[in-house]
Amino acid sequence: MPLTFDDLLHRAAALVRPGRRALLGISGGPGAGKTTLAEGLTRALNGDGEPWVAHVPMDGFHLADVELDRLGRRDRKGAPDTFDAAGYAALLERLRGDEEDIVYAPGFERVLEQPVAGTIPVPPAARLVVTEGNYLLVDEGPWRRVRDRLDEVWFCDLDEAVRVRRLVARHEEFGKGHDEAVAWVRGTDQRNAVLVARTRGFADLVVPPGAMPRPSARPGRRHGGGAAARGLRQS
Repeated sequence: MPLTFDDLLHRAAALVRPGRRALLGISGGPGAGKTTLAEGLTRALNGDGEPWVAHVPMDGFHLADVELDRLGRRDRKGAPDTFDAAGYAALLERLRGDEEDIVYAPGFERVLEQPVAGTIPVPPAARLVVTEGNYLLVDEGPWRRVRDRLDEVWFCDLDEAVRVRRLVARHEEFGKGHDEAVAWVRGTDQRNAVLVARTRGFADLVVPPGAMPRPSARPGRRHGGGAAARGLRQS
């Protein structure tokens, strides 16, 4: 039987055990649907009740443009060494430890293209944290520490032509002209995508396009799951 979104809901909920918080990572190349899946899982599992699932993207650990300028890396923003990987791993360790009243994670402002500190609160009631980013399965430098702190990592597998088309559209949406967007996708983004593709075999689960939630859904709307989403709530 093909994998479905309901299957993903059940598998994510099953990661939580009494007395401990679980961390689920979602990886994949740029434009593969990581955020769509993370938001869909979070929304469907939380349903209309008290939230028990939190979404913490890796994007908040982008280095600020001023630091990328200092390092001479601004022209390849999004590459592995343009993130604070050690800081991200440290946050995951705090979340996994589950010993604080509340943990604040940084977010990423797409319009500004800059990280913003302290924008995502993770309260003790969050028993499952869904985090997503390109490099969760990279086995180099401080990225190794990331994988060790995650209970499972899923890999979003998307047709290459669709992924590229979505990525160009995203860059255009956030201010790049068409030619500039295409050049960035063929250059910086493609180099990153090749690196990420090599990590696919390390994933605990490969998520095919057919199991993805509908990308048209928006926060605040119930996102699929139907009966499967109900009854998965963790205490």
